[in-house]
Amino acid sequence: MFYKFSFVLFILFFLLLSFYNPDLLSSIKSLIPILLGIVMLGMGLTIKWLDIKEVISKPIWITVSVTLQFVVMPITAFLLTKIFGLNSEIALGIIILGCCPGGTASNVITYLCNGNVALSVMSTLTSTLLSIIFTPLLISFIANENIQINTLELIKSVFLIVFFPVTAGLLINFFFKNLENFIRFLPKFSELIIALIIGIIISLNSENIMNIQNNLIFCIILHNIIGLVVGYFCASLLSLPKNVKKTISIEVGMQNSGLGMALALIHFTKVVALPSAIFSLWHNISAVGLVYFWKKK
Repeated sequence: MFYKFSFVLFILFFLLLSFYNPDLLSSIKSLIPILLGIVMLGMGLTIKWLDIKEVISKPIWITVSVTLQFVVMPITAFLLTKIFGLNSEIALGIIILGCCPGGTASNVITYLCNGNVALSVMSTLTSTLLSIIFTPLLISFIANENIQINTLELIKSVFLIVFFPVTAGLLINFFFKNLENFIRFLPKFSELIIALIIGIIISLNSENIMNIQNNLIFCIILHNIIGLVVGYFCASLLSLPKNVKKTISIEVGMQNSGLGMALALIHFTKVVALPSAIFSLWHNISAVGLVYFWKKK
């Protein structure tokens, strides 16, 4: 029973901890990149070189994933701000979020959902690199706001959190054989780490959570769900493999909310950063549902 519902139990534990002792978890916020890097290292251990070759041989997979990312999510963000009649600062925050690339959390969720991890990692890398050009252009076009992205910092964070750990895992898997007994424990370990990260994020946003309006919550939830559904639907129209459909769905629906918060805080106000902060909480909640819905499929 514990093995089957461990992810939920881990999350409940850290949620309770974040509620009763938020200072404890918020004090280790600097560990989030390291924790994500550890999980990505574990994912690298599960990827086979044949998986990489397969993804490279099917460029349509990455093309569909990244194209939907920069088309569906910005348009959806804009339409939702109009439908819900959000004030200008909150609307700008949602548009900034919608124009961001896929987040590294998508790689972890793809892994836990038995998706195509190699495709997820390469899609995230591709969309992140393209975001250097497309994110500011899309924000300028949709919201009529000009911003600048710290290109070097963005590339550095992607390299340290995604590329380097995954590559290290691949190399370890290549040079050291008979790791199966170790690798089979990685999914549960990843669940524990992700639950801890969720607890840290909630602790950091404990004050903001109390001031969130319902229409903003609904807007964030719909933005995520529409991305997931449209991604899966478009992949299904192309008759792509099941694990690829899962992966594209997750890649499209999960934004780099960390980048969204950073851009909002650097160029605007903490109010503009609020949608990205809420999204960082919600997409982890929706991820739990995805894991249990897709884990055995």
